[in-house]
Amino acid sequence: MSAEHFGVVNTPVYRASTILYPDLATLESGKVPYVYGRRGTPTSRSLEEAITALEGGAGTILCPSGMNAIASAIMAVCSAGDHLLVVDSCYGPTRIFCDRMLKRFGVETTYYDPLLGADVNALFRPNTRAVFCESPGSLTFEVQDIPAIAAVAHARGASVLLDNTWATPLFFEAFAHGVDISIQAATKYIGGHADVMLGYVTANEAHTACLADIHLHAGLYASGDDCFLALRGLRTMPIRLKRHQETALELARWLQARPEIARVLHPALENDSGYSIWRRDFKGSSGLFGIVLNPVPHAALAAFMDNLEHFGLGFSWGGYESLIVPAHITRTARRTSVPEGPLLRIHAGLEASGDLIADLARGFDHMKAAL
Repeated sequence: MSAEHFGVVNTPVYRASTILYPDLATLESGKVPYVYGRRGTPTSRSLEEAITALEGGAGTILCPSGMNAIASAIMAVCSAGDHLLVVDSCYGPTRIFCDRMLKRFGVETTYYDPLLGADVNALFRPNTRAVFCESPGSLTFEVQDIPAIAAVAHARGASVLLDNTWATPLFFEAFAHGVDISIQAATKYIGGHADVMLGYVTANEAHTACLADIHLHAGLYASGDDCFLALRGLRTMPIRLKRHQETALELARWLQARPEIARVLHPALENDSGYSIWRRDFKGSSGLFGIVLNPVPHAALAAFMDNLEHFGLGFSWGGYESLIVPAHITRTARRTSVPEGPLLRIHAGLEASGDLIADLARGFDHMKAAL
């Protein structure tokens, strides 16, 4: 409850462009908490402060999407002539941004195997400015040894950036494990209801100035409505994540026993290759994981997916609804962990796990009938 908002529990939605000054002296001094809508309002400030406290960082910028948060974080630390190391299992649009946009501005990117750990040291150059991590990896869910990578990077004078969307700061404490800049697609678990487009970047003390600079001069802005929805989502995120975690693990273990499945990609499963690092560094697991099917004709795959009732076919994740999509991996020579066979990405929502299991079972029946 805030006296500033007359005891209202939640910070109200402020929609603003122009902010009026009481007199010329105040305008000339700029000594007011809010000067222009794009520079912040009570709604955006409340969200920034809440996120910074949750992350344990020194400052946060809000961005209009998760992808913009990734791009802004990279541009905050990299300049023309710099070299950037990016994990090969990164989010697909991150790779496109590096290969197209960063290249145009004179930044060279090298991709590294997500399982390298401290051996990433061999890829450093004199002009390597930063290491970009994403753990678990997008689509294939490899767990990176972030403390080992951070130790190497800091010894070489480089910054460590982490896309921490899968775990959120509740399940992985980025700054406690050596990360300098923590990135989150708040569209996902923070929003939590499939109706927000938002991202954020939180930095340690040494990186807040460069983040603030890119935020101001690139004209970045998050709407008051989206900030309000994200603030609301933060209040229930611990409870939702607990349910996502429980349901995803129940589905993953059930899927492991199915004859249609070659492999389940979930780092919190005891037989997963990343389990030991996950158990050491993480406090929990989210609702997103992958399954590798035994080879089937495309028509059989379609019969499986088209007959699901509780799993929607749609991109993004982190909302209350369960989702499933086919995943297409860019196969490179930089990693050995890419699975063979049809790969599906599953997001376990907040529905009853028994209903979801029954839905998958029906889908497999349709797949078998189509063979």
